[in-house]
Amino acid sequence: MLTMTERHSLSDAPFGLTGRTVHIWELQIRASDPVTAQFERVLRPEEAARAARFRFERLQRSFILTRGALRVLLGHYLDSPPDHVQFKYSANGKPSLTDSAGLQFNTSHSGEIALFAFTLESEVGVDVEQIRPLEGMRELAGRYFCPEEASDLMALPAHQRQAAFFRCWTRKEAFIKATGEGLSAPLDSFRVTLGAGDARLLHRRHDAAAARAWTLHDVPSASQYAAAVAYRDAERPVDVRPLVTPADLLRIEP
Repeated sequence: MLTMTERHSLSDAPFGLTGRTVHIWELQIRASDPVTAQFERVLRPEEAARAARFRFERLQRSFILTRGALRVLLGHYLDSPPDHVQFKYSANGKPSLTDSAGLQFNTSHSGEIALFAFTLESEVGVDVEQIRPLEGMRELAGRYFCPEEASDLMALPAHQRQAAFFRCWTRKEAFIKATGEGLSAPLDSFRVTLGAGDARLLHRRHDAAAARAWTLHDVPSASQYAAAVAYRDAERPVDVRPLVTPADLLRIEP
């Protein structure tokens, strides 16, 4: 549940990550050409090449700003130049740090918003999705949700289903990103709640005890977005930073 989530100002030691706290940063993926160029300069050559492969300029800029912001934030947490941060990847493609001192992170982006989650000594996953009209919601839920979730969704009044669908989706995505399994874990192999302000994992492969090892939170995000964070631990304090622009991020002092 969301009882431990707080919003703090950027003056409150923004990179003072200690104990069991989870930091959430929310970034608006929009910037001028000069600011975008500053973020591009912190990318490694392979990342710059990946950005160049995107067919559309808006996707290139989104990747540059999101990956560059991740490097800037990690550089602050690790007291390291952003372009010196080294990543390694799991078999399913989840990035982590080669020399992290226990720091774990995860990222997600949708529309014009990116989220970044940071914590110590615990797997963590985050997901954000732009809430939008969906055609075939019943069919999508039947395909990707477990039967109980799909039933819970369709039992809601029609005007509540869209938001509930995206709450369910982001909670499930945050969980599989935290485990590192990604889409190799079928989304119907575990169950989450759909209610607003009641984010919980109910079972994992029908094992309720296994689910209790994990905690889910909804993340307050920009209007028309749903977001969630998951981690393997009892409930931790979740510190949600204010929405920042890329230019803001470059001005923040450690």
